[in-house]
Amino acid sequence: MPVELRKRKAPAPVPEPPAKKQSKVSKVAAKVKDTVKGKAAKPANANGASKPTKPVVGGTIALDGFGGEVETNDGDKTTLKALVDESKSGVVIFTYPKASTPGCTNQACLFRDSYEPLTKGGLAIYGLSTDSPKANTAFKTKQNLPYPLLCDPSATLIDAIGLKKAPKGTTRGVFAIDKDGKVLLAEPGGPAATVDAVKKLVAESEGAVAKEEPAAEKAAEEPAEEANATNGEAAEEKIEGAAE
Repeated sequence: MPVELRKRKAPAPVPEPPAKKQSKVSKVAAKVKDTVKGKAAKPANANGASKPTKPVVGGTIALDGFGGEVETNDGDKTTLKALVDESKSGVVIFTYPKASTPGCTNQACLFRDSYEPLTKGGLAIYGLSTDSPKANTAFKTKQNLPYPLLCDPSATLIDAIGLKKAPKGTTRGVFAIDKDGKVLLAEPGGPAATVDAVKKLVAESEGAVAKEEPAAEKAAEEPAEEANATNGEAAEEKIEGAAE
């Protein structure tokens, strides 16, 4: 009679040790690590370059390469640095969304009507938009504007001065900078507000000059007074010597 072989039962699997509970410190460290990884993987913008810092009034900007290249309504290529170099004391740029629209026409004409008092101290005025040279030339001619209009279709300069509207567009505003690259104005505003901001800037500048002139005159008068006093004393000594 054949012997019946019994199947041997397989040993029960060894249970896995319970997962080690993660400490609070480990959780925080892992979270920080993931955050740093995410930041490193995300580029600042499409071309990998960092976004320009928005200009701050009272701060100074490096003009070389600032805002890229723009075009005048006459078709001449230029940069903010070139405009500042050509000016006597600095540049004022007002931005507008679209040439020949009611609000932009009002703004441009307000700058036109105040052109002489605003520029008598050496500031150069420019309008700036994303319009084409053709559109801006028609706008300038129709409204008889005495200043050039800058065309910035890529909005590189508009963005650099902090007046680009996301995702695409231009915020109405005004920007001013002196010969040393010091930011004098950088603010959004309506047609009248942008002109008033420049008027205030010019008035403050004139007031500062008016204060400096008497101080300079006084400083020039002091040596003359001292010289007269010295000469007077010498004359008196001479007379006294002769009397003796």
